[in-house]
Amino acid sequence: MVNDLSKGNSLINQFVAELRDVNIQKDRMRFRRNLERIGEIASIEISKKLDWEMTEVTTPLGTANVPMLKSQPVLATILRAGLPLHQGLLNYFDGADNAFVSAYRRHHKGGNFDIHIEYLSSPLLNDRVLILSDPMLATGQSMI
Repeated sequence: MVNDLSKGNSLINQFVAELRDVNIQKDRMRFRRNLERIGEIASIEISKKLDWEMTEVTTPLGTANVPMLKSQPVLATILRAGLPLHQGLLNYFDGADNAFVSAYRRHHKGGNFDIHIEYLSSPLLNDRVLILSDPMLATGQSMI
């Protein structure tokens, strides 16, 4: 399922523009923070597509039925480029389990490359929603 948040009016467009701007992107702190902000916005949008259930919550005035996530997703990222985006997602999915992949492109003559995975740490994914945050997903190779 693809939900391109840049198609509509959203602050995400400003943050993406700043990531692309040759002058602003030199500010490392702002670059990381903008990736984190994009993760925060994405977490809100992604949450709208997840399964929810009504849950009874005890309040100071009695009880209230409120919608709550049925289960927290597993947040996965590709080390290191994905860490700020991952943190933005984790800021809102703060009960989520985490998965990490250490991978890099191994280039060959002729411009071809393959993905070499050095390390993978993940909880069990059976019947779990997995959200892969990879800001370097230019080729789609890390999805394979």
